[in-house]
Amino acid sequence: MPVFEITKQATFDAAHHFPNEPEGSIYRRVHGHSFTVEATIRSETLDAEHNWVADLGALDRALKSAAEQLDHGMLNEHEGLELPSLENLCLWFAKTLKPDWPGLCRVQVARPTINERCVLSL
Repeated sequence: MPVFEITKQATFDAAHHFPNEPEGSIYRRVHGHSFTVEATIRSETLDAEHNWVADLGALDRALKSAAEQLDHGMLNEHEGLELPSLENLCLWFAKTLKPDWPGLCRVQVARPTINERCVLSL
């Protein structure tokens, strides 16, 4: 049986710091990044009316809405992002999107300018 996956991507810019790092650590200082986030929805069946996994436009709006909550802000100020690692960002997006997107199977958050990314498989 085929398994379908659809993916949308959004971008945001945000600042953060790691308060648990020792004094003098570059990670303790406030700094910012440009991020990309991808959300993937998986299904073994297609919607009977539209013959698709889900409405890509609706997924796009949901992902962009979540990213806008973080855009041009301080990540540490959001619940769950007190330690704003890529891993915790993946968990934050998953928690934000999963209630409305039960087929969510993958979240990827990346900092493309420094070639770093994290993938959360659900």
